[in-house]
Amino acid sequence: MYPVEVVTLFPDSVSGYLGASILGKAQEKGLLGVTVTYIRDYAEGKHRVTDDTPYGGGAGMVMKPEPLVAAIEAARARAPAGAKVLLMSPRGPVFTQARARELAKEPGLILVCGRYEGVDERVMPFLDGEVSLGDFILTGGEVAALAVVDAVARLLPGVLGNEVSSVTESFEEGLLEHPHYTRPPVFRGAEVPAALQSGDHARIARWRRWKALQLTRERRPDLYARLEFNKADLKLLSKKEEEL
Repeated sequence: MYPVEVVTLFPDSVSGYLGASILGKAQEKGLLGVTVTYIRDYAEGKHRVTDDTPYGGGAGMVMKPEPLVAAIEAARARAPAGAKVLLMSPRGPVFTQARARELAKEPGLILVCGRYEGVDERVMPFLDGEVSLGDFILTGGEVAALAVVDAVARLLPGVLGNEVSSVTESFEEGLLEHPHYTRPPVFRGAEVPAALQSGDHARIARWRRWKALQLTRERRPDLYARLEFNKADLKLLSKKEEEL
């Protein structure tokens, strides 16, 4: 079982999602173990305060180090040795599919959700790193933590019903994924591509690869520029769809 702990001030905001659909089934099967830790449980005093005004002035509040570090230390004590402790933060490196694969090989994950203006910098020595979803700001780290758990969990053996799914999707080969179609064969005048209806598995594979290359070139030229093409890819790129 792969253990994940989410350390948050808003446990209800993550518990529902983590217990639903594929993640919920993974927990039922014993493939994924999820714990949601309430930071306020580790705050002292009558009001269990977890934030305070920033030194030097400025807008907003800052998460206090005492309850947050106590929560992190408690999570570490429960986790397997070597489990990664990561803060969800816009300062961190951007989360990618490659990073998800790396984290899926770790003994476990502890994801710390920041809030307000951020966390006291003295918390940093108690972390193994920071993770960002991209160059934008959220109201808290919970959405980012859910994204990381989802991306990592689906790479664990047995979590997906079809194990091929996780290796044929966008970014796994540096490409965007090809389009998908299902019944009916014609919907409001739009037809399923002939190649996918042909029953010819080689032709279907060619079409999917061709379409993935085309989509990546059109929508993610940054990814396309990094691709290393083999002879088959170069041949595909020279063809039109009806020639596949």
